[in-house]
Amino acid sequence: MLEGLGLPASPPAAASTSVAGSSGPAACSPPSPSAPRSPESPVPRRGGVRASVPQKLAETLSSQYGLIVFVAGLLLLLAWAVHAAGVGKSDLLCFLTALMLLQLLWMLWYVGRSSAHRRLFRLKDTHAGAGWLRGSITLFAVITIVLGCLKIGYFIGFSECLSATEGVFPVMHAVHTLLQVYFLWGHAKDIIQSFKTLERFGVIHSVFTNLLLWANGVLNESKHQLNEHKERLITLGFGNITTVLDDHTPQCNCTPPTLCTAISHGIYYLYPFNIEYQILASTMLYVLWKNIGRKVDSHQHQKMQFKSDGVMVGTVLGLTALAATIAVVVVYLIHIGRSKTKSESALIMFYLYAITLLMLMGAAGLAGIRIYRIEEKSLDESKNPARKLDSDLLVGTASGSWLISWGSILAILCAEDHPRYTWYNLPYSILVMVEKYIQNLFIIESIHREPEKLSEDIRTLRVVTVCNGKPVASSCLKSGGVAGDVAPRGRDMPPAAEGNVCMREGCGKEEEKQEESSWGGSPSPVRLPRFLQGNAKRKVLRNIAAFLFLCNISLWIPPAFGCRPEYDNGLEEIVFGFEPWIIVVNLAMPFSIFYRMHAAASLFEVYCNI
Repeated sequence: MLEGLGLPASPPAAASTSVAGSSGPAACSPPSPSAPRSPESPVPRRGGVRASVPQKLAETLSSQYGLIVFVAGLLLLLAWAVHAAGVGKSDLLCFLTALMLLQLLWMLWYVGRSSAHRRLFRLKDTHAGAGWLRGSITLFAVITIVLGCLKIGYFIGFSECLSATEGVFPVMHAVHTLLQVYFLWGHAKDIIQSFKTLERFGVIHSVFTNLLLWANGVLNESKHQLNEHKERLITLGFGNITTVLDDHTPQCNCTPPTLCTAISHGIYYLYPFNIEYQILASTMLYVLWKNIGRKVDSHQHQKMQFKSDGVMVGTVLGLTALAATIAVVVVYLIHIGRSKTKSESALIMFYLYAITLLMLMGAAGLAGIRIYRIEEKSLDESKNPARKLDSDLLVGTASGSWLISWGSILAILCAEDHPRYTWYNLPYSILVMVEKYIQNLFIIESIHREPEKLSEDIRTLRVVTVCNGKPVASSCLKSGGVAGDVAPRGRDMPPAAEGNVCMREGCGKEEEKQEESSWGGSPSPVRLPRFLQGNAKRKVLRNIAAFLFLCNISLWIPPAFGCRPEYDNGLEEIVFGFEPWIIVVNLAMPFSIFYRMHAAASLFEVYCNI
C-alpha cells in the first residue's frame, strides 16, 4: 500500500518486487536517494551554482570590455568622418593596427597551446563553422588581401604626402586576415573548457576588432558613394541641395597618374567583399565566444549533404533573376546621372525589375510556409548559439531596409511634387518589407525543423520508456496495455531487463495510435496533397530554397556596387532634408546589404538540410 501511494518501499520489499515482477505500473518503484537524478530534475546543487558564478562574471566582464573598445573605435571613426580638430586618419589607423596586433598575439598563443595539447579530447560544436561558411569566408578573405595589395600600391603612388600608417595598415590587415582565416578553419567549432576567463577576453576582443574593421570599410565605401550621389543630384534637377564633396584625395601628384586612377577606382569595387568578410568573421568568433564553457549534449548534428537532383526549376528561375540583375545594374550605372530623362528611366527600370522579383520571392516563401503548416512537423527547440545567432541576425539586419522603406513611404505621402518614378517607389518599398518578413518566417522555421530521419527515430524510441532502469511500454503506463509487440522479450531484450516490463492485458493498436499522436509524431501523409507526398515535397522545398538563394544574391549585387535608388531619386532629401536622410541611409544600408548575404547563407543551409 505504501508503494502504491508513492512512498519508498523497504529494501526487502523492493528486492522481492524486482525479482517477482508485478502486474501494474505501481511495481516500478521510485529511484533510491543514492541513485543519480535525471537531467530533468529541478533540484540544483549548491556547488554547481558556485561554479557558474565565475563563468557568468567572466562573460559579463569580457562583454563590457568589448563594448568599451567598440565605442572608442566608433568615436574615432566619427571624429575622422566629421573632420574633428586634432583627429586625423593616421590616429584611426594606429588604433585599428594596435587592435589587430593584440588579436594576432592572442591567436598565436591559442594556436600554440592547442597544438601542444592536441592529443587531448576536445568538445566540438557541430553546428558552428560549417564547411561552406569557412569556404565563403576564405573567398572573401582572398579578395580582402587583393584589396590590401591595391592599398599598398596606392600608398606607394602617393607616398610623398601620406603618413607611414597608411602603408603599415594594409600590410597588418593582410597578415591579420591570413592568420584569422587559418584560425577559423581550425578552431571555429571549439568549445573551450580551460583558461575560460582569458579566452573570453581574447575572443571578444577579436569580435569587436572585426566589427570596427567592418565599420571602417563601411565608412570609406559610404564616403565614395556619397560623393557620386551628390554629383548625380544635379542631373535630376535638385539644384537646391548642397553638392560640396567630401574629398579625401591626397594633395600631391601620383606617378604614374593612369595607374593611380585605376587603383583608386578598383579599391571601391572590392570594398563590398571586404565588408562581408569582416562581418562573417565577427559572427563566427561570436559563436566561439558563446560556446566557451558550454555544456553540450551527446547528440551530433546531422551533416549537410548537397544534392542537385530535382531542382532544375528553382535553379533556372534563380539564374534568370541573377542575369537580369546584372543587366539592370549595368544599364542603371550607365544611365544614372547622364541626364534627367535617362536618370528617371533608369529609376523606373530598377523599380519594375525589383517589384517583379520581390513578388516572386514572396510567393515562393508563402508556398514553403504553407507546406510546413500542412505538414505540422515538430520543431527542434534545443538551445544552440549558432542557430540563435542566425535568427537574430535575420530579424536585426532586416530592420535596416525596413527603416529606409518607411522613410520612402512617408516621403512619398508627404511630398508636394511627385515625379513619375515616385509611384513605382511606393509598391517597391512596401514589397521590401513584406518579402523580408515572409522570408524570415520561412528560414527560421526551416532551420528549427527536425531532420526526417531524426524525428522518426525519436518517435520509435518513445514507444518504450525506462523506469528506474527497467523498460516500460509508455502506452501501458497510460492505459494499462500489453507492450509485448513493442518491446519483445527473450533474445531481443537485454538480460538485465528481462522480467522487469510492467505488463497488463488490454493494450491494443488504438492505444498505440493515441500514444503516437500524443508524442507529436509525424502525421499521416494523407494530410498532404498527392503531388506533395513522399519525395516530391522535398523537391518542391529544395526548388524554393534554391530560387530564394539565387534571388538574395541577385538583390545583394545592386546596393553593393552602387545601384542605390534611395540615394538617387532625391525625393527623400527634399522631405527630410539632405543630411538627415543621408545619415539614415548610411546607417541602414550596410545592414540591408548584409541581410541579403546572410539570408543567402541561411538558405543554402536550409537547402542542404531538406
